[in-house]
Amino acid sequence: MGWIIAIIVVLIIGLFVVLIYNKLIKQRNRVDTAWSHVDVQLQRRLDLIPNLVETVKGYASHESDTFERVTQARGASNSASTPADQAQADNFLTSALRQLFAVAEDYPELRASENFQGLQAELSDTEDKIAISRQIYNDTVLSYNNTVQQIPTNIIAGIAGFDAREFYDASPDAQEAPTVEF
Repeated sequence: MGWIIAIIVVLIIGLFVVLIYNKLIKQRNRVDTAWSHVDVQLQRRLDLIPNLVETVKGYASHESDTFERVTQARGASNSASTPADQAQADNFLTSALRQLFAVAEDYPELRASENFQGLQAELSDTEDKIAISRQIYNDTVLSYNNTVQQIPTNIIAGIAGFDAREFYDASPDAQEAPTVEF
């Protein structure tokens, strides 16, 4: 009779461990999916930037320093791999885009260009989507990190190698879309 109780206790503990492990896997996959959504929006922004730069170049070709800075910032953002690296690259890119829009303010013909206005609207829309994706990612990371760090799941997480994830912490300036009113 004692061995039956021991088997039942072992089965209950085993079931408990499996349920916790599956929960950790599910939440880790949600974090990865949320980061993928952020990455998609960041890539969309990176794809818009060359068109924006070329449009502004047509009107302000002598602003080569500004164009170079935007290009460098785009490259840094494209090569960032962690949320912390991406946040730093985004700050640089946002600053470069603000400088590009400041240059555009000096060219009334450019501001009136349908192509420029369309690109600006798309970029602003993309920035909004990035902000939403960042928030979803951070909410997902919070849920995952809570699970990884709370008792008793932290025991299984530690044994199975589940580590806390980084939040996407952008500077307060980076939260504002780089738009300019014309």
